[in-house]
Amino acid sequence: MDAARRPIRRGLFGRRAEGTPVTRAAEARSAGRPGFDYLASDEVYLDSACQTLRPQPVIDAVQDYYLHLYACGGRVRYDAGRRVDAEVARVRERALAAVGVTSRHYSCAFTLNTTYGLNLLLSALPAGRFARIVTTVTEHNAVFLSTIAAARRAGIPRIVVERDDDARVLVDAETMRDAVVVVSAMDNVIGAVTPDLRELITSVHRVGGIVIVDAAQAAGHALESLRGLDADAICFSAHKMYGPSLGVVVATRELLLSLEPVMVGGGQVSAVTADDFALLPDPHTRLEPGLQAWAEIIGFGAALEWLGDFRSGAGETLAAHEARLGGRLHAGLAALPRLQMIGDASPVISVLPERVDGHRLAAFLARAGIAVRSGAFCAHYWILERRGLGPLVRFSVGAHNTDADIDRTLEVMTAMMKGL
Repeated sequence: MDAARRPIRRGLFGRRAEGTPVTRAAEARSAGRPGFDYLASDEVYLDSACQTLRPQPVIDAVQDYYLHLYACGGRVRYDAGRRVDAEVARVRERALAAVGVTSRHYSCAFTLNTTYGLNLLLSALPAGRFARIVTTVTEHNAVFLSTIAAARRAGIPRIVVERDDDARVLVDAETMRDAVVVVSAMDNVIGAVTPDLRELITSVHRVGGIVIVDAAQAAGHALESLRGLDADAICFSAHKMYGPSLGVVVATRELLLSLEPVMVGGGQVSAVTADDFALLPDPHTRLEPGLQAWAEIIGFGAALEWLGDFRSGAGETLAAHEARLGGRLHAGLAALPRLQMIGDASPVISVLPERVDGHRLAAFLARAGIAVRSGAFCAHYWILERRGLGPLVRFSVGAHNTDADIDRTLEVMTAMMKGL
């Protein structure tokens, strides 16, 4: 192999000398990773809450588009373009099926990412329709900031409500009346799933409001919690579901057709005059101005198919695989000294180290070939303002992880924390 392309080997706290043989543990980690053969055997990626790795079938699907389809979809008459249109339509249907809804009442639109989808929706809500915007203290900045901006634009109150220790949303009927309620289905700091989300949606609808769900984490780690959800809109990201970088909005046809788009362009209109335009009747076009990310959409379809067929090396479903590995990792970290656990066992685990800054600990782990995230994870208000916590370190597991990855991480963390 060309030296420039030879995988870098890492020791416990740094790079392993060139030519040093890979350990048996490293070889074991390379096994049991169906679809991720490209991973170096001694790399441990634990940042799936940010974005998941892409299995080979997804990479192949994106490459296949560039090599064989290479065309624009939409309003074309040539074969490659028609094939793109047909495949994109299939992916829309797969996305609806993934969250357990149908095209009779819902439509699927593609955007840049979850944050972009949330902002597009909130900025286009019909003027004067809603009395207030409601969200919770634990939200990601994608929700927390976009609701601030939307309330300012609309000139209506924004109310931030609490959650209890089990992540239930504490809100009364009067606050929900005629409100836009924007909440996460699963938070990105400790992986807490909102247990009363279905009941919340029913209550909001009963008093004339709508619910927009930030499902960025739930789509990747708790997809079952979204199935058949009667939300008005569910926003998530393909790149947290083993797909390319892409945002997805599954929303009711009624909500989409009520929007007053603030971003408009090609692919959205049926007629244009000197000073006006008529929008197409297709609901998804309200959120899709201009040329779409055809390769990424097609790659997302491959990711959904791959997810449907996934079984770990031990034959587990993705949910069972992540729950088991997350449980092992949480238990192992909880046993270490000078490490405060933030939350219960989950595929997403955050800790607060003592005697060492969280960013510095993440850097040490990186030198050992273990990729984690540090900071407040875009939950600035909740982590920094309300909780007063310093930089946290977050470990998040995914389909590619193995028991050997957990063993290696706990080995390194044990050496680090006991050495402080």
